Amino acid sequence: MVKAQVEYKFHSHNDYLQPVPFWTAYANDAASIEVDVILQEGKLMVAHEKATIEAAKTLESLYLVPIRQAKELGIGEPAFQLLIDIKTEAYATMDVLEDKLEEYTDVLAVPGKQGGVQVVISGNRPRLEDYDDYAPYILFDYQSLDFPSNLPWHRIALVSLPFQRFSVWNGKGRLVQAEKQKLEELIEKAHAVDRSIRFWGAPDSKTAWKAFADMGIDFINTDRPFEASQYLNSLNSNVVSSQHRHEIYHPKFKVDGVAVPVTQIILMIGDGNGLAHISAGMYAHGNQLNLTQLKHIGLVKTQSADDFTTDSAAGATALATGKKANNRAIGFSTEGTALSNLPELLKNYSFTTGIVTTDHVTGATPASFYAHREDRGMVEGIAEDLSKSPLNLFIGGGKNDFLVKGRDLIAPLDAAGFTIVKSLDELDGNNIKKAGYFASNQGLPTVMKGREGFLKSATTRSLAFLSKKAQPFFLMIESAMIDSGGHWNDAKTVVEEEIDFDEAVGEVIAYADDHAGTLVLITADHETGGVTLPQGNVGKEEIELDFDTKDHTGIMVPLFAYGAHADEFIGVYENTEIFEKIMRLVEQYHKR
Repeated sequence: MVKAQVEYKFHSHNDYLQPVPFWTAYANDAASIEVDVILQEGKLMVAHEKATIEAAKTLESLYLVPIRQAKELGIGEPAFQLLIDIKTEAYATMDVLEDKLEEYTDVLAVPGKQGGVQVVISGNRPRLEDYDDYAPYILFDYQSLDFPSNLPWHRIALVSLPFQRFSVWNGKGRLVQAEKQKLEELIEKAHAVDRSIRFWGAPDSKTAWKAFADMGIDFINTDRPFEASQYLNSLNSNVVSSQHRHEIYHPKFKVDGVAVPVTQIILMIGDGNGLAHISAGMYAHGNQLNLTQLKHIGLVKTQSADDFTTDSAAGATALATGKKANNRAIGFSTEGTALSNLPELLKNYSFTTGIVTTDHVTGATPASFYAHREDRGMVEGIAEDLSKSPLNLFIGGGKNDFLVKGRDLIAPLDAAGFTIVKSLDELDGNNIKKAGYFASNQGLPTVMKGREGFLKSATTRSLAFLSKKAQPFFLMIESAMIDSGGHWNDAKTVVEEEIDFDEAVGEVIAYADDHAGTLVLITADHETGGVTLPQGNVGKEEIELDFDTKDHTGIMVPLFAYGAHADEFIGVYENTEIFEKIMRLVEQYHKR
């Protein structure tokens, strides 16, 4: 089901006080713009009180002329509400105002013409019974809770009310229920007579804008048109839910944290997967995930050797080799030498090893577990390194990376003993010693574009394939596109990729329960997007994501551990410690 797009409109309050009046509000698609007007010496001056009048600032110069310019220059089609708040005596001001507006009917919303700016008079207004004495394109606001039967609704554009008459809320935290109910009643009352409503003097924050949008206030009052526009325009894409559901697996905890020999190590990496990403997936998935069933949790520092904020190459290299590397380095030290990775080291302890990814097989994270290159962009060299690695299994996208510049880099894989299967089903074959599966020629699609279920299937088939070897094994499983959602600032992608990853997590936890001696580690290489969760609705399984950046951040990432020796992974530590802890356990129970 596609969520209906909602149009959120804002009112640029006291717009004339902006550094650039009119144009800032207009450029940000303000649905309503407010200007205070004072009649002085026959001129309509723009100011809140006479003491602040400046000779050059008139209604004509700041608004009417720019509106015409916008139309003549083809900068959109001016069709907003111009709320003129009269600060001087109503009748005298209205006479001058009507004459001036008559000069600009080419840009005004006049009867019989489509489009144009709708003029609405606020502040000091004529008596209700005199409204029809003015040009039909001049409308008025209504500022009372009483709706007598004789109201000239055909001349009333909207209902305007002071917020502080009904609530003391300052825009932080949440509205108390009684005040919220009163506001909703007022909104419903205005809508019942088919009129818009706005509240002046209202809180002016993201929290308030979201609350007012949810309540259905037609014109959200703000003194921050740029920020309000950016935020309100993001709501349709940043407030998300999910239709994808999977059964939650409830761990048995029989050997969770128990000091039994470690015979299977499964490292799951959610690329870019911070605590907020996990939280978002959880709230959108009925307030629970497979991941959130686990009890042993740590926090991991992610800095690279040369930067506060790591990239995936240095982040994964730290996990794979136990050494800090420069950003962009794949299994390569700061001194310019190759770093031994887990598959290479574990071979000495009779481990079989594999990697699974939703990225290209040559992507930074999977490559860090088999390649040694100074830069992640050395795709051809990374592809060459795969055939030289001790891996027993690889699954991922990007087959064309092995056919670059007319070179066939798949043949060396065959020579190294890899059977390149055409489907995951073929991994069930009993005679395959080493296997590779390219799930796509280029990159794999996101879950929303057709990849649903792939990671779960690849995970179960990989576990079965390695289990048949009757040897201890290490398996790295990467969900790559949580990171993509963060880079794109795409809340829906973050949530759906998170839920997809969690489905694979459930398979791994269930495997651990059936295979004593399994250690499951679930973490991330870094956080992406600077994601926060300002608001949501647990009952509706709806969550709002907000993004601070389209890049990685230096925020610590969580690590969830399950199974044998899981208790050794709690606490706060460097990403390199994950490798060190793994190797200590291997050395404790396995001989070279």
